[in-house]
This record gives sequence, C-alpha cells and structure tokens, in this order.
Amino acid sequence: MVPFDKLAQITQRFEFLEAKLNAGASPGEIAGLSREYSELKPVVDQIAAYRRGLDDMAEAEGWLADPEMKALAEEELPRLRARIPQIEQALRVALLPRDAADARPAILEIRPGTGGDEASLFAGDLLRMYQRHAEAKGWQFDILEQQLSDLGGIKSVTAHVQGEGVFARLKYEAGTHRVQRVPETEAQGRIHTSAATVAVLPEAEEVDLDIPASDIRIDTMRASGAGGQHVNTTDSAVRITHLPTGIIVTSSEKSQHRNREIAMQVLRARLFDLERERIDAARSADRKAQVGSGDRSERIRTYNFPQGRMTDHRINLTLYSLAQVMAGDLDTIIDALQAEDQAQKLSEAGL
Repeated sequence: MVPFDKLAQITQRFEFLEAKLNAGASPGEIAGLSREYSELKPVVDQIAAYRRGLDDMAEAEGWLADPEMKALAEEELPRLRARIPQIEQALRVALLPRDAADARPAILEIRPGTGGDEASLFAGDLLRMYQRHAEAKGWQFDILEQQLSDLGGIKSVTAHVQGEGVFARLKYEAGTHRVQRVPETEAQGRIHTSAATVAVLPEAEEVDLDIPASDIRIDTMRASGAGGQHVNTTDSAVRITHLPTGIIVTSSEKSQHRNREIAMQVLRARLFDLERERIDAARSADRKAQVGSGDRSERIRTYNFPQGRMTDHRINLTLYSLAQVMAGDLDTIIDALQAEDQAQKLSEAGL
C-alpha cells in the first residue's frame, strides 16, 4: 500500500504551486515554480487515478448490500480488484525520483573495440541500427563527426539525437557491444568475436556548467580522412583540450566555426556526464550494478549472427530476432531494461 500521508503532501504541494502560478509569481520565481509544477503534474494525475480506483471499488463493495445492485457489483468487483494493483504499480513508478537528464537530447558516440577491421564494420552496423531506431521513433538523428575506415567501417562517430524521451531510452545502450559472426574479410568461414563501445551522454547546455576560457586550449589543424571526399584540404579541423581533465574533443567538418560549435557541444556533454557520474558515485557505491549505470567498460550485449541471437547480459534477455534488432527494433530490449531499472529503484526506495 502506498502511504497516503505522502500522497497528501505531494498533492498539497502541487496545489500550492498551482495557486502561486495563477496568482502571478515574481519573474525570478516563475522558472523554478513552473519546473516543479511540471515535474509533479504526472505524479498528481497518477494519485488521482489511484484514488478514483479505490473510490470505485469502495462504491461497488457497498452495492453488495443492495439486492438490486448486488449482481452488478459481483460483475464489476473482479475487474476493479484486478486493476488496483496495476494503478498502484504505476503510482510507485511515478513516485520515483526522476533523472533530470531523461528529457534531454543525447550525444551518441560509437567506437570500435577489439577486432580490427571487423570491429570497425560492426561499429558501422550499430550506427545504422540506431539511425533506424531513431527514424522509427520520429527522432532527429544528426551525425556531428565521423571517421571512416578503409573498408567503409567506422573509426569513430559522434551523433546528436533529439526527440521526446531520447536520453531516457538510449542511456541503456551505453556499454560494450560484442558481435560473433564470420567477417567479410574471413576466407575460411571462421567465426570471429569483435566489439564496439557505445557512450550515451545527456546534452548539456551552457547554463549547466561554466567552462572558463583558461581551462581549454583550441588548436586548428588539417583534417585527415579515408581519401577522396573524406579529406578536408583546409586547416578547418578543430581540437579542444580541456586542461583540468585532459579530455580531448575534435571536429573536422568543412566549417571551422561549425567545428568549434560541435567540439564545445560534445565537450560540455562529456563534462556534464563526468559530474553526473561523480554525484551518482557519491550517492551509491553500487552504481555499477545498476541497469542504467552506463558503465562503458561493461559488456552489456552479444549479437550472435550464426544463430540469429541477441543476448542482453544485464537482465539475461535473449531474443532470436537479430535481423529485426539490427534493423532498429530495440523497444522490446529497452522496455525490459527500463522495467528492471525501475524495479531496482523501487526496491531501494522501499516502495
């Protein structure tokens, strides 16, 4: 049972915020009050649904004493009693502290790991998988920086993904992805194991953190690429080094001005992620054990092409629909990861 005193406190706070905003809060208060109001509204809506469910069930139980209404009550009560646990669970999830970054766009970075050329080709496959997933979700997917290998694979790629709930969904993709298949370069048909790493960072805004000019060094250089159209022949590529952390970000599009924008955008995301990790580590020593930890050193998933199998090791989920997964059908996997993450948090919160 969800504690009613806690529900009453939330409802009272929401009503106070609503009255304050309607009465005309001062300009300095509006932004903070509006943000808190928006965060509480879905919770209060769920509380109202829960109370309506309890009231409907109490009313139906009262009908049992009325001979004329008893038959209707006996018909309605099983449905209402089955529905209450579902509403309670939805309310518990709504009561969980929200990750403020969930609503943000994401910076997606993919790099080949062990496996040489095959790892680069697999990194390219992952890029296409996420592009197709974004297209299916109606998200905007823009490649900020991309370096191709000689065989058409990916040496590294950075993308900007925008849309509703992007980071809330894609954050579960962070980690090491392993592939088992016969490489195109393998003449004898032997199965090889390769890997690629995926990083998913919430996009950071300038107001999120202050980066003093004295903390960064900006270098311009001549871009290099795989040949032909991939080579930038002007000194437009930009490399930004964040001196306190040693983080280096490069961008080698055709416009030097645009490269500075891209590199700063990615640098802000990395520094913002670093700060989030520091705060999370301070809150929980068991963060790496959490489903949504985004630990990039963790092997999270294996794609076995000969058997058409995908296994997510964090929740022991195995699907024999690898073709669909590689075509961007990730909802079944992400839904399961999200449910497990919520279950862990509910357990920790004692809800």
